[in-house]
Amino acid sequence: MTATPSPSPAAAPSGGATRRSNTRRVLLAAPRGYCAGVDRAVIAVEKALEQYGAPIYVRHEIVHNKYVVQTLERKGAIFVDVTAEVPEGSIVMFSAHGVAPTVHAEAAERKLATIDATCPLVTKVHKEAVRFAKEDYDILLIGHEGHEEVIGTSGEAPDHIQLVDGPEDVANVEVRDESKVVWLSQTTLSVDETMETVDALKSKFPNLLSPPSDDICYATQNRQIAVKKLAEDAELVIVVGSKNSSNSIRMVEVALDAGAPAAHLVDFASEIDETWLEGVTTVGLTSGASVPDVLVDGVLEWLAERGYADVETVKTADESITFSLPKELRRDLRAEAAALSAE
Repeated sequence: MTATPSPSPAAAPSGGATRRSNTRRVLLAAPRGYCAGVDRAVIAVEKALEQYGAPIYVRHEIVHNKYVVQTLERKGAIFVDVTAEVPEGSIVMFSAHGVAPTVHAEAAERKLATIDATCPLVTKVHKEAVRFAKEDYDILLIGHEGHEEVIGTSGEAPDHIQLVDGPEDVANVEVRDESKVVWLSQTTLSVDETMETVDALKSKFPNLLSPPSDDICYATQNRQIAVKKLAEDAELVIVVGSKNSSNSIRMVEVALDAGAPAAHLVDFASEIDETWLEGVTTVGLTSGASVPDVLVDGVLEWLAERGYADVETVKTADESITFSLPKELRRDLRAEAAALSAE
C-alpha cells in the first residue's frame, strides 16, 4: 500500500516541530511488532509441532504476515482455507483471528482434535456478541467485509449482527428497535476512523449502546499513537507488514493523516524503493502487530547501508501484557485425534 500527498516543502509538521535534521537518521517506534495475541498464536503453532510432530493444520493464516506463515510452513504447519481440507483424525488449529461456531461444528464432524489460538481480545468481542444477541439487541459490527475476524464474530450471532464498513455505510443501516442497538468493532481498526463511524451511528441512533470496554486492542491503539509521533518529524514513514494485515494498513493511513509527507507498507527491506529516500533526512520506522523484529532489523540494515545509521527510539508506551498458551497444548491431542477417528 502506497500513498504520497504533496505538501509544500516548507510545511512544518503538526505541533510546530522541525521536520528536518542535519544528519540522516531513523526514528524507530516503540512499541512496534508482535502483540501478546500474535506472540501466543505463533508460539502455539511451534509448541504443537514440537509436542505432536508435523503436520499441524491451521485454518487460515495463523497471523497476517507472509514471513511468519512461510517460516511455520517450513517447520511442518499446513495452512488451509476450509475445514474440509483437513484429513479426518488430524489436529487443526484455529488462527488468532477467531472462527465462527459453525467451524467448531465442522471440526467435530470431521473428528478433528482442535487447538483454539484465538486472541483473547477477539474472544472478548465474541462473548459480547453472544450476550447482546441473547438480550435481543441489534448489533452493529464496525469492521471490514471479508476479514477473518469479522467473519468469526458475525458467526456468533448471524441473526443479530450487521456489518458497518466505515462512516459512509451508516446510511444503509436499519434496525428493528432503536432503543436496543449496540456497536462492537473489529479489534484491528483505526481508532480515529472507528470513532468517526460511532459518531455517525450515534447521530442516527441516539440510544446506541457502547460495548462495556474498548474493542480495539491495546496493541493496535499503541502502535497508532506511536506512528502519529513518528509522523511529526519524519519525511518518510515505513511500516513493515503484509498487505493483508489490517492493523498494518491502518498504520500507513494513520501516518499520512498525521502529516507524514509519504508512508509505505513493505513486507521486506528488498521492497523499499530507493527513490523514496530522495530529499529525506528522517525516516520513521515501525511494524504491524504480526511482524517479528527480524524484519525490522533487516530494514534498519538496509537503511544503514544508505547512510541512515543514526537510530533514535521514539517510545510512547510500555507493554507488559502476556497471554497463556491454549489449554489444549497440555493434552495428548494425537491420542485424542486417533480416538475420535476410531469412533
